[in-house]
Amino acid sequence: MNTPTDASGQPAHPIREGFEEWEHFMEERYPVPLEGEIVPPPLQRTMQRREGYRDYRAEARPSVKEFYRLNHLNQTLALAREKRRDFGRLNRRELSVWEAVEWLDTIVDDSDPDNENSQIWHALQSAEAAREAGLPRWFVLTCFIHDLGKVLCCFGEPQWAVVGDTFPLGCRFSEKIVFHEFFAENPDSRDPLLQTEHGIHEPGCGLEKVVMSWGHDEYLYLVTRDRLPIEAQYVIRYHSFYPLHRENEYLWMLNSQDKRMLKWVKAFNPFDLYSKGDAKPDANKLLPFYRELVEEFLPGKLRW
Repeated sequence: MNTPTDASGQPAHPIREGFEEWEHFMEERYPVPLEGEIVPPPLQRTMQRREGYRDYRAEARPSVKEFYRLNHLNQTLALAREKRRDFGRLNRRELSVWEAVEWLDTIVDDSDPDNENSQIWHALQSAEAAREAGLPRWFVLTCFIHDLGKVLCCFGEPQWAVVGDTFPLGCRFSEKIVFHEFFAENPDSRDPLLQTEHGIHEPGCGLEKVVMSWGHDEYLYLVTRDRLPIEAQYVIRYHSFYPLHRENEYLWMLNSQDKRMLKWVKAFNPFDLYSKGDAKPDANKLLPFYRELVEEFLPGKLRW
């Protein structure tokens, strides 16, 4: 039996490939900054500007469409509540930040120990751009750890429950959510109460009272929320909430605190989308700084 390979000829890993396909899709979907969005000079040097937005539907691979079909079919209010109760117990493992990075790499990257740590590349690219731009230390740390919730895949969670755009549950699915038509098969779409504009929520209720679709954002928030500033909590929890911070949907949910914190989520967005470049960070040179940073905010073991 032939072993599947990636574009470089290396053995392909299905989880890694799936994550990379979704990240590439997001770059295609949002190839340039929004009007008025500030892109710091470190990102201007690495991002590839394109003429206008691409037709992401035409360019999405079949595997990406299948990912969204499964995501939109299965992300129900009941499922998200159960996942939050289950994983919110934080009783699966105790791992330091560095152990979580290493464990995730054993699942999503090639097993060759001589390979560089590709999971750390994007983390370092994002964080180094933020550091060069003069952002606060908590912001740099958040850039470095923002994807660590993907260790969900190490607990057997399917890709549609780990990555992807996040969105509120318990109310009508916005038409601005990519591949909105796939929600037609979601059981919540057959509940009249859950398909009104506000559903079970009140305008101005605040995002804390809203159940979001389940994924790595919510999971890492649960793991780190007691140790990080509230601004970092918002960035971690809502950085994939593209319908809000890129499409201006669900603004009616926000309370005064959400509105103040949203600026930090939007400030983070370019460091996530536009920090990937061809130059690979010198991990050996940079990691001492990040070990000090992690020790400042997230020392010792975390409950996962």
